[in-house]
Amino acid sequence: MSVVIAGAGQAGFQTAVSLRAAGYLEPITLIGEEPYLPYQRPPLSKGFLLGKQGIESAALRPESFYAAQRIELITGARVQRIEPQFRSVVLSSGARVSYKKLVLAPGARVRTLPLAGISYLRTCTDAVELKQRLNAAAEIAVIGGGFIGLEVAAAAAVLGKRVTVFEMQNRLMARLVSPVVSEFFRRVHGEHGIEIRLSSPAPDPRADLVVAGVGVLPNLELARDAGLPVANGIIVDEYLRTADENIFAIGDCAEYPNPFAGARTRLESVQNAVDQGKTAAANIAGRNEAYRAVPWFWTDQFDVKLQMAGLSGGADREVLRGDPESRRFSVFYFQRGRLIAVDSINRPGEHLMARKLLASGAVLTPEQAADESFDLHTILA
Repeated sequence: MSVVIAGAGQAGFQTAVSLRAAGYLEPITLIGEEPYLPYQRPPLSKGFLLGKQGIESAALRPESFYAAQRIELITGARVQRIEPQFRSVVLSSGARVSYKKLVLAPGARVRTLPLAGISYLRTCTDAVELKQRLNAAAEIAVIGGGFIGLEVAAAAAVLGKRVTVFEMQNRLMARLVSPVVSEFFRRVHGEHGIEIRLSSPAPDPRADLVVAGVGVLPNLELARDAGLPVANGIIVDEYLRTADENIFAIGDCAEYPNPFAGARTRLESVQNAVDQGKTAAANIAGRNEAYRAVPWFWTDQFDVKLQMAGLSGGADREVLRGDPESRRFSVFYFQRGRLIAVDSINRPGEHLMARKLLASGAVLTPEQAADESFDLHTILA
């Protein structure tokens, strides 16, 4: 039973690797639109921009790996359409590739702005171009105070650039974190000379370089044109199957029933891509596993690591554990007395504990969360 994977990002790559790890022996074809080996995106906005990593270090595996694992890797090729009735996909070259099971992992693309000369950061090509422009610029304007915008701003400041961040909301990372975390990051960036302009979408026309990080759009057109249901993403069930039992969708493009949100959700994270790749592979291999992984995310900015577990949307109570002045604290989010998420700043151990608490469904009260003398491990004992 051959498997074709449309999309060679983190999710598509993980599916192929997990299939082989599960003992799957049939042909696997991994098709990527970019002319690169499959690579990880997080270093592009961090180590690469700072000159600490070469672009080649982002590759998930060397080219020899794919031959050794008998994974046919086709790069620089776009899947132009799906022909479900023939169980085949047609590439932009006109070539047709047959499948028994198809995994859609086309990811997402940057949301663009109607302004000329703006740089974005999503792909290796974007990163190389941005680094060149960044090295030549003295004054940088960043549109968007989310993860990507703030990571680019931090890298630019470390490189000695004058940086201004323009954010439409009245605080940074407003959709993701509590006000106390937003304010903490505003102070951190201010300490490094970055000017933060809140409730202000307009870039500074004097800047040598304007970079936008205003979100992404899921690549769902391929599925839609094949007649598969789509909404905020390609609609899948808890086993990551689409309406066609022979087609799966995973990663940034997939909208799935999330037990932690209590609703259908589309997540954009490395964790989600990796874990959904593993689940899709398990189901193709016949294990019938539902996807129930705890969502988690992270961002590195200067000497600060923010690690998030769970989904804080809908929280009706936020509890602070630790002191933001110490640059080491966590925020616990509760909904009707139930723990639903934890944001940890420079507390990796607490982040790992939060993931365990959320996965187990263990009961933690807001009072226990706020008390630093209370040992969280006792909840799981």
